[in-house]
Amino acid sequence: MEGRQEAGKENKSCLPHFAQTEFSVVRQHEEFIWLHDAYVENEEYAGLIIPPAPPRPDFEASREKLQKLGEGDSSITREEFAKMKQELEAEYLAIFKKTVAMHEVFLQRLAAHPTLRRDHNFFVFLEYGQDLSVRGKNRKELLGGFLRNIVKSADEALITSMSGLKEVDDFFEHERTFLLEYHTRIRDACLRADRVMQSHKCLADDYIPMSAALSSLGTQEVNQLKTSFLKLAELFERLRKLEGRVASDEDLKLSDMLRYYMRDSQAAKDLLYRRLRALADYENANKALDKARTRNREVRTAESNQQLCCRRFERLSDSAKQGKTPWLRNPCHWAAYPARVPTSPPSSPELMDFKSRRVSSFRKNLIELAELELKHAKVSPPASVPSCCPSAIHSQTSRFLPNACKYVSRGRWTLSSPS
Repeated sequence: MEGRQEAGKENKSCLPHFAQTEFSVVRQHEEFIWLHDAYVENEEYAGLIIPPAPPRPDFEASREKLQKLGEGDSSITREEFAKMKQELEAEYLAIFKKTVAMHEVFLQRLAAHPTLRRDHNFFVFLEYGQDLSVRGKNRKELLGGFLRNIVKSADEALITSMSGLKEVDDFFEHERTFLLEYHTRIRDACLRADRVMQSHKCLADDYIPMSAALSSLGTQEVNQLKTSFLKLAELFERLRKLEGRVASDEDLKLSDMLRYYMRDSQAAKDLLYRRLRALADYENANKALDKARTRNREVRTAESNQQLCCRRFERLSDSAKQGKTPWLRNPCHWAAYPARVPTSPPSSPELMDFKSRRVSSFRKNLIELAELELKHAKVSPPASVPSCCPSAIHSQTSRFLPNACKYVSRGRWTLSSPS
């Protein structure tokens, strides 16, 4: 499924489950969150890795910068003001495009999954032409979600450490150990990548006043320094654009990828937690059944509960390890779509699919990032300022701008001021 989002959502699909091949709907971010929550709360999908919800677009930082810039500052020149405004507008547009792309990735993950794409809510989300009337979560609901996460973390720690529950499958024990370490490391890598990207952005912003000051000096001087100042202003302007492109590429190809798989690994951890919780319930049901048989009271109820817990545990284990996914058993979900009742397609193991998808995405993005870095490294520098000026001008320039012409980064090129 391919889509493009502007004011709404335009989709083309070749899947046979949709009534039409092309449809256009208008959706807000809250409706994407509603669709994600509908999958998470559905017990039928407890054995699946639910794709992480798209992040909420954050335009506050860009808005604040534009607002401060609009208020005006007497110390900022007109040229510097125009460059900063252009940079902020480009940053705002980049955030918008990135937000649209993340929402499309969420829908594409759902459409590519053999089970999740047959959900009734997914059909409604894509085909219902009117407003879904989904409101955002209020403070009470947000607080409730926060408390549920705390309870889930405490429950997981209680099951693994205090209850003495032992994993019955070495595969899941290995996967759990790996995911715990992987999630921690990718979170640290994401923070470091953000710091590196932010450093490039700050460096690009610092070049703006330097270029503006040199350009202003070039317009005021009438002697041979005029050419030097204008060349240096051109140099810093090129460096600003280069650093801006480097920061944008690192943000798109590295930081966003790490941030996405940090959330995706959390979804895989949630799957293992649900299975571990099912195992604990199964163990408790076995103990309750033994007690009921000892007392010879409510044996049938205990046996029924034990069988129910056993089936749920086996279903989650099979789905995560072997890819055996049960289909929706509620007939009311398909009452309005009788021609779409699914017919047991093959499903890949969730944890194995997570691994292959992760490796493929990392390889693709890192290769593209390396190619972009090489492309930036081959950018030819502007005309060398020192080569076109006499030695007296060199010494004057070095007095007010020490080491300003020295630029060594990633082996691109070096322009050193004379000694």
